[in-house]
Amino acid sequence: MKVTLFATCLVDLFQSDVGKATVELLERLGCEIDFPETQVCCGQPAYNSGYVKESKEAMKRMIQSFEHAEYVVSPSGSCASMFKEYPHIFKDDANWRAKAKALAEKTYELTEFIVDVLEVEDVGARFEGKVTYHTSCHMTRLLGVKDAPIKLLSHVKGLEFTELPGKHNCCGFGGTFSVKMAQISEQMVDEKVQHVEETEADYLIGADAGCLMNIGGRIERKGKPIKVLHIAEVLNSR
Repeated sequence: MKVTLFATCLVDLFQSDVGKATVELLERLGCEIDFPETQVCCGQPAYNSGYVKESKEAMKRMIQSFEHAEYVVSPSGSCASMFKEYPHIFKDDANWRAKAKALAEKTYELTEFIVDVLEVEDVGARFEGKVTYHTSCHMTRLLGVKDAPIKLLSHVKGLEFTELPGKHNCCGFGGTFSVKMAQISEQMVDEKVQHVEETEADYLIGADAGCLMNIGGRIERKGKPIKVLHIAEVLNSR
């Protein structure tokens, strides 16, 4: 099965290990990976900030970059959900409407793809440690991907899982929200860090680079000994 990787900006620029783990994991599961070098930002930051016209140029570039793909897989629920918004954004554009719909229909978040398309729940991973899992807003509320990450983590040998209190609460990132509403965002992420501490977990696992960067940055600033990892890194551990 051929999979085209939508790496996302944050993974490409700040968390390249997540991209590497994603590729290695999918290859181990029998996928052939394709990476279009023409991919850019999905347009989400600009679009959510009200720059609709400007963001469409990036979106068109992305539609063209992934037009050849059989499956598009991303290690980010947030960015994958943005692709799902393209049909709505281009619904009145006869030139791009069908292409936007085609891209949305073949796009999957990583854990969703593994569980629902590859039909695999045990990837053969081993990871020693007590972990908790942060459910990101876009992935759960917009994509509707809730069970796949937990199913995969439940089969990881050596992993001790503890549910995160207030798991459905936002971490305060929200893209530009954390910049525009910094004081509120800080209170939200402090609450999230407090809940992580309550689990006494050694690791916080998540599936969205933005959330992990926000929570991880706060954990580091507060001097907490908790390590933050993307779920792809855990599932790729042997």
